[in-house]
Amino acid sequence: MQDRGKISSILVRLKFSAVMAFDGITSNLLRTFLTVLGISIGVAAVISLMGIGEGARRSIVSQFESLGENVIVIKSNAENVTFEADEAENIPLRVTGVDYATPVVYTEETPVRWRRDESKMNIVGVNQNYPEIKDHRVVSGNFFTSLHVKQRAPVAVLGYNVAQNLLNGRSPVGQTLKIDGINYRIVGVLAEKGEGKGDGIDDKIVIPYTSAMKISKTKDILEIWAKSPSAEDAELAMVQLGRIYKRKVGVGSNITPGTGGEGEAPVEGGGDISVPVEPVPEPVPEPEVPGEDKNVFEKGEEPLTITSLNNLVKEADQANRVMTVLLGGIAAVSLLVGGIGIMNIMLVAVTERTSEIGVRRALGAKQEDLLIQFLLEAVYVSIIGCITGIVIGAWAVSLVASYGLSAVVSFDSIRIAVFVALTSGLLFGVYPAINASNLPPVEALKRQ
Repeated sequence: MQDRGKISSILVRLKFSAVMAFDGITSNLLRTFLTVLGISIGVAAVISLMGIGEGARRSIVSQFESLGENVIVIKSNAENVTFEADEAENIPLRVTGVDYATPVVYTEETPVRWRRDESKMNIVGVNQNYPEIKDHRVVSGNFFTSLHVKQRAPVAVLGYNVAQNLLNGRSPVGQTLKIDGINYRIVGVLAEKGEGKGDGIDDKIVIPYTSAMKISKTKDILEIWAKSPSAEDAELAMVQLGRIYKRKVGVGSNITPGTGGEGEAPVEGGGDISVPVEPVPEPVPEPEVPGEDKNVFEKGEEPLTITSLNNLVKEADQANRVMTVLLGGIAAVSLLVGGIGIMNIMLVAVTERTSEIGVRRALGAKQEDLLIQFLLEAVYVSIIGCITGIVIGAWAVSLVASYGLSAVVSFDSIRIAVFVALTSGLLFGVYPAINASNLPPVEALKRQ
């Protein structure tokens, strides 16, 4: 019974302290409003800035992810470093952890004629493995086959936007268009990737790389895409490909042609894996032209790069997370200012309410009662400021998003803002609360 009586007494005192704290913040609404405003601005700033940072992070990561998961890009950075088409086609047979590979040929500003309309477009030449490599499905018709590639067939698969513009949304499969003066039959339409994604594939035309080489009048291939079934396999394939092409063109150091032995570059630890290498003729010295840029090797740049798109996604994600945290840290300064504002207002409140404190102490109120009362006042102000700040911050994020910028309401930012706001309100309310609770009754009544 005594324990129940003590618990009831404590609950009554807590309820009374809570009521007194609420009366304290409503007794001077202007002062409370200004205090809440400081917290609200801080919370809204954290949520809006972190929301903008998080939106930018997601946008950049989605752009990289739209290029395909577990994709490895082998790219030449020098004119005298090229690949054979068979070399690219045979990579899945020669390298562990690669399921598909395709040579890539780009032709820019290629004349394209559709009925009476003519324009210049970017063409991408690949093989039949493109949909699997880039995780890009066909929504209408079919993708071209290996037979089309071998026969240099004049067939084309259109990017989504290109197809939409031809027949006002109707499928153009089966129709023909002229590319570089040659009639190409449209066999398929790719699914929409979205603006800025998939390297702008929605606005391009995809044809067999053999046909693209004919258009560009070249036998050189400067880029290869490879696809691994998992991130672990992609890392393994990166190591093997690095060993192959280091022997071929000196990846990781200045180019050193001819170090691969009798025309082959064996892969260490990969069995009999080898890639044919054409002998590189001795360069014929040319007269130096004043003002002409030196070649890529003299600049110390890599003649060839092997890049995993998974790593690019991770790097972009980490870089943007750091930016988001920095934005949140800058905005959190305003929360600190709001907390200091709570302390100042509470100190003023203690000074103004000394008579009330003295009367309560004279009537038997304990120090912890006053401590709890003034702490609750600080917590009330912080909670109201948090709720108001969340609403304002979410509105600000939606306003930014309405102008086409990437911005999202991040739940992490809400948690951080609320935690910092409540913590700062509680911490900065401790000192005024202690001052109030330690005020002797006689001294408080004298100040009345």
